[in-house]
Amino acid sequence: MPNNVIDLFRGKYFFLSNFATAPCMFMGKLYVTNEHFFQSARAKALKDSEEIRKASTPAKAKRLGRSVVIRPDWEYIKLDVMYLGLRLKFSHTNLKKQLLSTQEALLIEGNKWGDTYWGVCCGEGQNQLGLLLMRLREELSTNANHNKI
Repeated sequence: MPNNVIDLFRGKYFFLSNFATAPCMFMGKLYVTNEHFFQSARAKALKDSEEIRKASTPAKAKRLGRSVVIRPDWEYIKLDVMYLGLRLKFSHTNLKKQLLSTQEALLIEGNKWGDTYWGVCCGEGQNQLGLLLMRLREELSTNANHNKI
């Protein structure tokens, strides 16, 4: 394992969390956090999607997203939806700089709530969020280097 590991998206690294405030527009609608964006996209019904988008907190958006009827193609598109949300979030110049400042660090969405798909809990997990963040960091880094030429 690399020496440079960020395994908790709290404190100094809270900006990596989907719960971090990072307003973005998508298709004319404002999403306060990536959690709002992602959970809203899960919903099959537009009214449910809107309720999630307007939730007062990312925790409420997550809770609502887990209680709605999910669109039938969700398992096939959820990684792409998350990546799109991350691209929107990190289009903010300050957040882009923060992500790039993690350089070659291994990003692990460590948690204690049992999420072994998006993160790692008790040493087990696929860490999909961390992998997508590292993919985006590489994409942003490559684009930044090309722009210097």
